[in-house]
Amino acid sequence: MAKTIIVGDGPGGLSAALFLAKSGHEAVVYGRDETAMHYAHLHNYLGLPDTGGTRFQEVARAQAAGHGAVLRATGVDAVEPAGERFAVRPEDGDEEHADYIILAGAQDSHRLAEALGAERTQRGVRVDTEYRTTVDRVYAVGRAARVNRSQAIISAGAGATAALDILAREAGKDVVDWDTPEH
Repeated sequence: MAKTIIVGDGPGGLSAALFLAKSGHEAVVYGRDETAMHYAHLHNYLGLPDTGGTRFQEVARAQAAGHGAVLRATGVDAVEPAGERFAVRPEDGDEEHADYIILAGAQDSHRLAEALGAERTQRGVRVDTEYRTTVDRVYAVGRAARVNRSQAIISAGAGATAALDILAREAGKDVVDWDTPEH
């Protein structure tokens, strides 16, 4: 299974981590839990009653971790190509390697995308419909791709889209993530 490192622990990063970990892939999330969600109140997140952003974050973090995602409470100093993979240098800790990178936070993502050579626009990191950047195996979701047009539900959907693209790429075919209720 592939290893994906996700930089940013808001709705986009945690959604990507959940989908990947739930499918048996290694998902490591770097973030300081300083997302803008802590200043939000969700009135328009389909399927949720009015929810405070901090409560949303608590539930989302527990859900991703409960399915096997690893949450690291630190930022990332650098990401660089390392052969067929990427080397990730966290602010505190040892270098890690990953097959894929998902940039999911406004704080570090633009700097890291630029260092990797990903193209930027006025709105953020340039992405396609699957949230792939112009650098192979690097994705940008949430505020990284839509600086002034982000919403929690849009960011979570973008994270899920990127994760499904990684899962499909690894499987060599389209992947559907359907959960069926127990009878």
